[in-house]
This record gives sequence, C-alpha cells and structure tokens, in this order.
Amino acid sequence: MSGPAIAALAALFLWWFSTGAILVVVRRADRSGAAARRMAVLAALPVLLAGIWGHGATLDTLTPATAYGAFLSTLAIWGWIELAFLTGLITGPNLRPCPRGLPEWERFLRAWGTIAYHEMLLAAVLAAMLINGWAAENPVGVWSYTVLFAARVSAKLNLFFGVPRVNTEFLPAPLSHLPSHFRAARFNWLFPVSVTLLSLATACWLERLWAADTAGAAIGHALLAAITALALLEHWLMVLPLPDAKLWRWMLPAPNPSQETARTEEPHGF
Repeated sequence: MSGPAIAALAALFLWWFSTGAILVVVRRADRSGAAARRMAVLAALPVLLAGIWGHGATLDTLTPATAYGAFLSTLAIWGWIELAFLTGLITGPNLRPCPRGLPEWERFLRAWGTIAYHEMLLAAVLAAMLINGWAAENPVGVWSYTVLFAARVSAKLNLFFGVPRVNTEFLPAPLSHLPSHFRAARFNWLFPVSVTLLSLATACWLERLWAADTAGAAIGHALLAAITALALLEHWLMVLPLPDAKLWRWMLPAPNPSQETARTEEPHGF
C-alpha cells in the first residue's frame, strides 16, 4: 500500500464504499421510520469516536500507515456528520418547501435555514481540526477535511444558483423539502470559479506528490490529490449528462413507494 497509484485507487474505493454504506443505512432507516433513523445515527457513534481518536493519534508522525490512518479518520468523522444530516437529525430549523416567486435574498435565507445546524457543525469541526493539527507533522487529515468542506460548500452554492443536473434520487424522506430550494439552470457564475479552484488544488497536490521526499508524504499527497479530483468530478457531474447514480443504485434497497410519490409530486422548479 506504499505506492502513490495504489493510494489514489484506495481513495477512490473508500469514497465509493463509504458513500454507498451511508446510502444503504439511510435508505433502510428511511423505510422504517424516525426511530430507526435516530438509532442508525446513535449506532454509528463508535465510528465518529474512532475517527476523532485516529485523527489525534496520527498527527505527530507522517508515514504511509499514518497517512492512511489520518485519511480514514477524516472519512469516519465526515461520514458520521453526513449520516446525521441525511437521516434528518442534524439539518436546520427550516423544514418546509420553498414557495415560488420569492426574492433572491429570501430564497437564500430559507435555503440556509434548511441546512444551518449541519453547516455550523461542519465548520466547528473544521475549526477544531485546524486548531489541533495545523502545525502537525501529519496534516493529511486536516487537509482532507478542508477539501471536503470547501467542495461541499461550493457544491451547495452551485445547486442554489443553478446547475443543469440536480440529482435528488437518493434524498431521504426527512430532506424531501430540499429540492425546492435548488434551481435548475444552464449556467451560473460560480461554477467556472469552483472547477478552476478545484483543478488548481488537484494540480497543487500532484506537484507536492512529485516533490515528496518521503513515502509518507507521497502517500498523503496522493490521497489528497485523489479526493480533490473526485470533488472536481462531482462538480462536473452537475453539468455533464452522465449516469453517476448507477454507481450506488444497484446496492440499495428499494425506496418506499409512498415516500417516492410524495417527493416527486411537486418538482418545485426543477
């Protein structure tokens, strides 16, 4: 597992597997009701605790093992927060669909209200990781989380301003009001800025990989380059007509038909 190419493939697999695992848990809990959703989040608390422990335990040494450990720890922390969001436990105070015809400023405030608690939690964790690990010997975990956070904020803003493809296939019942705050549009001013910055970040990690003088640094930068490139790809998938949902659809249990009907009955501007 010491080669940069293997590290990049590992990052790709971990991204696919962790996303699929979260979607499976959310879909199964969604079919069983609110109590099952709460239980799923509580049952996953050991994953969060393991991620917090792993982040702290890998800060002082940069080797191939600790680079992988820091990356996995970040995915564990990030994954638990995403699970709490997708199950509806940590979202925001606004749980209603967005009415049509609102001025842009009000639509933004309502959209922020749908995800406010989740975004504040993500930002608080980022601040804690930066304070705890900014000058650490092993910054892989900190930078991995920073990339995920920045890409997530960028993706949400692009959905708000409008993109051609908005995939809501995997949205669970507690988040069925979210699509009403998105916008389908051919173009928005933020998208070229987002893909340019992500492209530059990917190139930066690749340059650091090329210049790495230790195996640990090479593995760390390969992981960061891979996760940033995946974030870039996810942005392009909001524009390009590619069936990305097929990556996970085959592994998920069937959705609840009544919830699917309720979710697609009113497109809210899609």
